Amino acid sequence: MSLLARRRPGAEVDLAAVRRAAGSVLDPELHLTLEDAGMLGEVSVDRSGVADVTVRLTTPTCPMRERLVADVGAAVGTVPGVTGASVTFGAMSEQERIGLATRLRGGREVGHQFGPDSRTQVYAVASGKGGVGKSTVTANLAVALAQEGKRVGVLDADVWGYSVPQLFGVREHPVALKGLMLPIQAHGVSLMSVGFLVGEGEPVVWRGPMLHKAIEQFLGDVYWGDLDVLLIDLPPGTGDVTLTLLELLPDAQLLAVTTPQLAAQSVAARVGRMARDARMPVAGVVENMSSLVCSACASQTAIFGEGGGARLAETIGTTLLGQVPLDVELRTAGDRGEPAMVGAPAAASVMELRRIATHLPVVRRGLVGRSLPLTVV
Repeated sequence: MSLLARRRPGAEVDLAAVRRAAGSVLDPELHLTLEDAGMLGEVSVDRSGVADVTVRLTTPTCPMRERLVADVGAAVGTVPGVTGASVTFGAMSEQERIGLATRLRGGREVGHQFGPDSRTQVYAVASGKGGVGKSTVTANLAVALAQEGKRVGVLDADVWGYSVPQLFGVREHPVALKGLMLPIQAHGVSLMSVGFLVGEGEPVVWRGPMLHKAIEQFLGDVYWGDLDVLLIDLPPGTGDVTLTLLELLPDAQLLAVTTPQLAAQSVAARVGRMARDARMPVAGVVENMSSLVCSACASQTAIFGEGGGARLAETIGTTLLGQVPLDVELRTAGDRGEPAMVGAPAAASVMELRRIATHLPVVRRGLVGRSLPLTVV
């Protein structure tokens, strides 16, 4: 595989410059340079100016090969005298994989990276009942934030009803690196879901202890990297997974999703009250399916009633962040496995979701109930 570049007449190729250029390429999964990740192998240049670069992969089945070929070729093509690039792939040794996993963990053997000192804003997206479009809201907010230039992750904690693989159009197994999983990349977002670990259509019948362990591993045994935002798609209600998240991530912020219906608003209020009782910060409420947008005339009809989002926000003492209309583009995008933020950027629902993402608040947990370090003098 090669990528050609115009040779500058009379220029001599600086092999060290070629290596620096190749080593500066970011691995799309690790978000580290090839040099820092220890993935850069032999580099040479033949008499005709073609650079031969070896990239040592974390796994032979790496799904990002074509991306690496293009990026490495483009990088070395900027070095004077290089006429083209040939990128070949090798595999890391067992010792190199162990060393990389250790570096990625940053010396952390247990636990997760999203503690009180983390710079990552964590939003737990919740609803009282299913069918309100919580996962669709999560997916599109994530893509909108990524389009703003933020580094974003989505953890699909809806173990029984996972839908992130469908909404993002990906069905890959994550790469495992010595007890550390690499999240799947799609539309600029890092993803992890139980749906990547089980077969298509296979039911998940885990109970309490297994659910707790799975959520612990999704947080601590996944290389999330230096995220700006992590969105966690919770299952509906106040069950085991939600309780586990409250325990493991006390600094997460609740983002409640409801529809205008009284039934949806009243059960969502229970989630909000549970968060308040646990002193979990509440970022706000998103009212989804606020009205049906006619695809022919663009008129809007409040088929699910009105005011549910505002009532929920008032009940749990927070802000109504926005009202997302229901339109055909939002539904068809999800069906074809593409976030509407990508596939239908001009849709009314997408514009409102983008506005919500832009104004997503940051709410800090108070000191009440928090363990504070004491120094004896």
